Parts: sequence; C-alpha cells; structure tokens
Amino acid sequence: MSQTQKKPAKDWQSFIKGYSETASRTVFSLANNSELIQSIALQLVTIIKAGGRIYSCGNGGSACDSMHLTEELVARYLRERPGIPAHHLQDAATLTCWSNDYDYSGVFERQVATLVTDKDALIVFSTSGNSKNITKAAIKGKEKGAFTVAFSGKDGGELKGICDKSLIVESGVTSHIQEGHIAVVHIICDIMEQELYF
Repeated sequence: MSQTQKKPAKDWQSFIKGYSETASRTVFSLANNSELIQSIALQLVTIIKAGGRIYSCGNGGSACDSMHLTEELVARYLRERPGIPAHHLQDAATLTCWSNDYDYSGVFERQVATLVTDKDALIVFSTSGNSKNITKAAIKGKEKGAFTVAFSGKDGGELKGICDKSLIVESGVTSHIQEGHIAVVHIICDIMEQELYF
C-alpha cells in the first residue's frame, strides 16, 4: 500500500460492541461460582477476625489486580470503616533484589516463606494458572499452613491442584479473565466490609 493510499475504515463501533458483550458474558458467568466466591469471602472474614492478614501476588496485570485488592481492603471499598489487614508482595525493591541475586521464579516464594503464617491467607493471581513464581508461592503458602486461594482462568492450570480454593474465570482471553478477577475482588471486598463492620 502506497503512502498516498488510505487504509480502509474499520468498524470500531462493532468492535467495541462485540468486546463489551463478550466481557459482560464473562463477568455474568461468575454467578455460576457464587457459592465458591461466598465461601472464599467468609473464610477471609474468619481469618481477619482471628487476627490474620491477607497476602496476595501476581505478575503484570495480575500484579495490579493483587495491588487493587490490597488497597480496597486497607483503605476502603464502599464504606467508611477501619482498615482490613492486607499486604501485596509487589514491592519493587524486594522483587528486583531477589531476581538480581537469585532468580525471578522465587520472588514470591521467598516473601511467603518470610511473612506468611498459618493464621493468614494467600491469594495468588495468574490468568493461566501456570506462572512458575505463582505456583511456587502457592506451594509455600500451603506448607506454611495458610489458607490459599487461586484466581485463574482457562482450565485453572497447576494452581487448581495446589490451592485450597480455586476461582477459575470461564474464558480463554487474558483481558476478560482479568476483568472477571476484578469483579470478584469487588464482590469479596463488599462482603467483607459488610460482614466485619456493618
């Protein structure tokens, strides 16, 4: 195509509509997991009431989801209330220190080994369920006696057989899986706020 020729116009409105419809179906499918989501939220409430803490981790967009969960709990979600003890494992200095001196596959495992106890919960995010550093963290969390939860997609990957609870978003598309994860994060935060303080 020469520089003087124009690209054919794309139907972006149809693209937007199609994407939105697919994303909506993915989020709506979470209703199929309502019992599981409720059980996760109520177990987290029990852990907080007993003096435990919620830890979380992920890579890339899933790291952002982990951080999003933490800020909603520590700061607030919808209501004025005390902070809920939570900590994400995405501290840049810690990640780069361990990765530089050892390897990236152990960055979360090391933190779990150091910080997490049998009073705590560990929530791991991986859209494939197969991220090596996430599976290693989950295994270490189980060894420490923590309540472990996997947020994944596709077929659940290796995490499905490791964690105590596994929430698998019914999609093979990474972006839609992450959209599902954020919806579940908000649902869980809402339940926890109400159960703990209202």
